[in-house]
Amino acid sequence: MEEIFDVCDLHDRVIGQAPRSVVHEKNLLHRAVHIWLWRSDGRLVVHLRSRQKDQFPQCYTSSASGHVDHGESYDQAAKRELWEELKLGGEISFVCQLPAGPETAYEHTALYFLQSDDEPHPDPQEIERLEERWFVEILQRVETSPERFTPPFCELVQFLARTPEFLPPHVSRFLPKGQ
Repeated sequence: MEEIFDVCDLHDRVIGQAPRSVVHEKNLLHRAVHIWLWRSDGRLVVHLRSRQKDQFPQCYTSSASGHVDHGESYDQAAKRELWEELKLGGEISFVCQLPAGPETAYEHTALYFLQSDDEPHPDPQEIERLEERWFVEILQRVETSPERFTPPFCELVQFLARTPEFLPPHVSRFLPKGQ
């Protein structure tokens, strides 16, 4: 059974529903969540997407991410994706939302943070492997090899580099001066 997504307008208002394949084929605006798992030492957990993914296989992305299902809120989707992809729960916090467009793969993209040192258990259908990286390292890699990352993840990384006040304090202190 194919997933059904809410189709949105430019202002993130629901204007209809469509199957996942149609949403992706026609580049219809829809909703997604990204959850960044921060370690207490300031490293971010990222994952390499499975080869079986229909979009951006073998690209790096957020610790957990996924679409918001029809009738689901961003908060509900974030908690669900965190559990489905990493078997983690915890107190997630909303950080920001980026508008849908080509640079975000036509997804209204909501970002959440979770700080935890708990051991994730990745879903092998979704995730090939997890890596823990410093934000500065990820930023440098996004700038030099953006094709290795999903477009929404690139946009989120670049947005947070421009607005470090959204980063956790134990992370932003490692940014080079002027970031």
